[in-house]
Amino acid sequence: MSKLGFIGLGIMGKPMAMHLANAGHTLFIHTRSAAPAELLTAGAVACGSAQEVASQADIIFLMLPDTPDVAQVLFAPSGVASGLSAGKTVVDMSSISPMETKVFAQKINVLGCDYLDAPVSGGEVGAKAASLTIMVGGSEAAFERVQPLLALMGKNITLVGGNGDGQTCKVANQIIVALNIAAVSEALLFASKAGADPAKVRQALMGGFASSRILEVHGERMIKRTFAPGFRIKLHQKDLGLALQGARELGLALPQTAGAAQLMQVCAANGMAELDHSALVKALELMAHHEVASAP
Repeated sequence: MSKLGFIGLGIMGKPMAMHLANAGHTLFIHTRSAAPAELLTAGAVACGSAQEVASQADIIFLMLPDTPDVAQVLFAPSGVASGLSAGKTVVDMSSISPMETKVFAQKINVLGCDYLDAPVSGGEVGAKAASLTIMVGGSEAAFERVQPLLALMGKNITLVGGNGDGQTCKVANQIIVALNIAAVSEALLFASKAGADPAKVRQALMGGFASSRILEVHGERMIKRTFAPGFRIKLHQKDLGLALQGARELGLALPQTAGAAQLMQVCAANGMAELDHSALVKALELMAHHEVASAP
């Protein structure tokens, strides 16, 4: 069994860490709020700082909201870097800037340690079911060493390339997801406004070429009006911001991505940033003065 660290125990991080603890690994944890009782019951050891986690564990996982959070946890005076010794591995499973990730990796490598960027897709459902898709950037040797642990948290695990490539893959993923949510939103809104039953329209579309996981899961949320967060609008906004920032740096135009980002901004401006990203439909509903379905 390995000595593992896990920093960031929110909606995604807590179930991911639970899978590691339940597999019998010794787990050292740190989070901004109180350590989850379930993890402590499973044998995890609460630490007072990220530095303490890094000094105790051989492999340290991070699951944090944004690029500045990762920078702070890694390089603050009581951060991970100050607790590392040669031979350890840092695995950042957050979704952050690919460019900054390359800088972080270089700083960790200088300390004689490996760095993997390993962002995930699958949301809270995938985190709880250990069915996440995990996109990894880093050396093949480090990946092979950590892959059995990643397999406790996900099913589709791919070494995409070097440091930063995992994050680039995640940004691409978030573009696809956002545009699919927007497409499903427009389709169901159109059907509902035209007088058709959106639930039956969705059921029919699920058997055809328009079928998708977004139509299945988020289409149902739109119809049932269940927008409790699995993945918050504000976090998807952050990811689309990374996409548009990268596009500017690369000289690319991503007009559909920009449109989806604006729809999410409409939601955020109307107090809905904490809702699930399927609530993007509400931006279109505001403009149409019509809801896909009535609240049950």
